[in-house]
Amino acid sequence: MEQEKFKSGFVAIIGRPNVGKSTLLNQLVGHKVAIMSDKPQTTRHKIHSIITRDDAQIIFLDTPGIHKPKHKLGEYMVEVALGALKEVDVILFLVEPQLPGPGDEYIIYQLREVTTPVILVINKIDLLENKAELLPLIDVFRQKYNFAEIIPVSTLKPENLDRLVELVVSYLPYGPKYYPDNMITDRPEQFIMAELIREKVLHLTSQEVPHGVAVVVEEIEPRSDQLVYVRAVIYTEKESHKAILIGKGGRMLKEIGRLAREEMELLLGSKIYLDLWVKVKEDWRNQDLYLRNFGYAGRD
Repeated sequence: MEQEKFKSGFVAIIGRPNVGKSTLLNQLVGHKVAIMSDKPQTTRHKIHSIITRDDAQIIFLDTPGIHKPKHKLGEYMVEVALGALKEVDVILFLVEPQLPGPGDEYIIYQLREVTTPVILVINKIDLLENKAELLPLIDVFRQKYNFAEIIPVSTLKPENLDRLVELVVSYLPYGPKYYPDNMITDRPEQFIMAELIREKVLHLTSQEVPHGVAVVVEEIEPRSDQLVYVRAVIYTEKESHKAILIGKGGRMLKEIGRLAREEMELLLGSKIYLDLWVKVKEDWRNQDLYLRNFGYAGRD
């Protein structure tokens, strides 16, 4: 009888790279579980993040942005994103408040293969000078696809996010509670730490470096009640990129480590000694062995 009153299900967040999927996810969950950057293709994995209410549990899947892949890592990312469409109860298709471009059209084409309810989420409406601009935009999208719902939101303000959650719950089936009440993600601390380091690389380095970077946390060891030792390696594809990541006198690496350590300490609630290294693995994004070793195959 309790299960007949409780709703639960899986919700995929899809869209072009850099439309704000990870920011939306973090706002909805109320915790930082996905890294954010103004650079496209930040998200590489499918991340389960959880909202638990008295009447429902929503498991969100933040997916990599759907784009035309240029290497094996890109192929993996798109495969993860499109595969999520077949696993979920609701799809949130996130777009910006502008006419659909080729990337949006490609995703709409992929959506024609699914029967799952799709909610179009028009993000970044805080950028519009006049909200009346939304009406003709909504009409254009309605002509493209039979969306179950269309809702404008702002993740930065925030605006309409509570309404979005209510819409999602209305489309979920009745079912069990899949995760404990206090669980907000299915990813382990080791994964979150590696992503936090990668986020700082994205923020601090030039446009050329970030997409050739992978981070592996090799060791997490409590050294006392107050201190946790963490050893992590930043892998990059070129010696020139390694030099950028280390910086003059090691300044860049120290700054990456400082910013990542501060967020890790918030995550764990204890002091962190972060031992950070940089190593070169040439063209790792096109090599199956490195993709597996760095966690980009087999997990999802």
